[in-house]
Amino acid sequence: MAKLEHEIRDPIHVFVRITNEERKVLNSKPIQRLRHITQLALTYLVYPGATHKRFEHSVGVMHLASSVFDVITKPSAVKPDVKELLPQLGDKGLLPYWRRVLRFAALCHDVGHLPFSHAAEKELLPQGESHETITKKIITGGQMQKIWSNIEPPIKAEDIAKIAIGPAKNPGVDYSRWEVLLSEIITGDAFGVDRIDYLLRDSHHVGVPYGTFDHYRLIDNLRILKEPPSDSDDTSNGGDIALGMEEGAMHTAEALLLARYFMFSQLYYHRIRLIYDVHLGDFLKEWLPAGRFGANPDDLMASTDNEVGAALWRAAFGKRRRGHAHARRIVEHDHFKILYQPTPEDRKACPEAGEVVYKALCREFGEEYFKHARKRMLGGAHDFPVLTKLDGEVSSSIAKSEVLQKIPSISVDCVYSDPVVSAKAQEWLKEHRNEVLSQEEEGAA
Repeated sequence: MAKLEHEIRDPIHVFVRITNEERKVLNSKPIQRLRHITQLALTYLVYPGATHKRFEHSVGVMHLASSVFDVITKPSAVKPDVKELLPQLGDKGLLPYWRRVLRFAALCHDVGHLPFSHAAEKELLPQGESHETITKKIITGGQMQKIWSNIEPPIKAEDIAKIAIGPAKNPGVDYSRWEVLLSEIITGDAFGVDRIDYLLRDSHHVGVPYGTFDHYRLIDNLRILKEPPSDSDDTSNGGDIALGMEEGAMHTAEALLLARYFMFSQLYYHRIRLIYDVHLGDFLKEWLPAGRFGANPDDLMASTDNEVGAALWRAAFGKRRRGHAHARRIVEHDHFKILYQPTPEDRKACPEAGEVVYKALCREFGEEYFKHARKRMLGGAHDFPVLTKLDGEVSSSIAKSEVLQKIPSISVDCVYSDPVVSAKAQEWLKEHRNEVLSQEEEGAA
């Protein structure tokens, strides 16, 4: 008798169980390709353990997505005022259909990623394209459509794509409140399982403790709640459903968002990691035939880290190969060095201090000697509904947690220089720094 369920060993979630239908999707070319796409690009050059792939992350997101779904749709956990907004509960209703859609969407949410994931993605795709738009094309395209059409009972590829991408990245497509909620389970800013998995997984493989938090208690206390009005004097703007949580587990939400803050500040925005992304992007612009990837899913299926990595290695040792200079810097660890980061005083005097200093250095020494990398993660309060203990009312997380109100933004603004001019550039900047920043301030005025 054929097995109806299969188990996958996972270092984060121990066992991930999948059905025969899910195994067919797992074995498809778009999902198997993710075995060859590194989750954190060239981060392994800084943290050697960061060699894990998008494949296991996608499996983990699928596992977490249905864990959240099962908790928030459990009849005893559904408040009467939101029950009417859900599909009919029960085995014969729509709930089992949407659970399957959610798991497929979570498994497929990253299939449109370029080689080395996010590194230089914006500059390497045609205008208007992103890994989300390519993901949508793959999910609804011919190869995956054959799989969806053979599933019994039938499942709609369009539903899977909508939930995988979410309304923010899928403009012009109408979403019901229920579909918005399901996409929030995967992509949500507060409790999205994509984030939960990558924080836990990246922390584990990189070997840092910053990304860990009690995700079991967090998930067990998630609820579907009606959002409270944003203005206490206006009760007309509340009522949409959203993922929220019971007040007793607020500390787990705080821990999740603090983990995000520390992982971005210590890992994702690590200044050496960022310059490797810049060198990789520069290599790809020279190596790719048109200076960018195409948006055709069939072409993308033949492109992984393996092909790019092999070309990078050959170019590093072949002076006449396209992209040699950038490849050599990556392979030989001869990356540009950090030269300048704005201080709080610099930013106060000139909000665009990094860009101003970068341009001034380029004018003085030549733009081929300098690189500029900017990243920003917004902080501040994350506003989600909270079910209070005492009266069973729903209030805003902002009103319940001072910690969430005070999580700072992270802004990384780095100017790097070629080591051959670093000493001269540093000396010049030391002498002209105040002049450069004040001139820009006067020009802006």
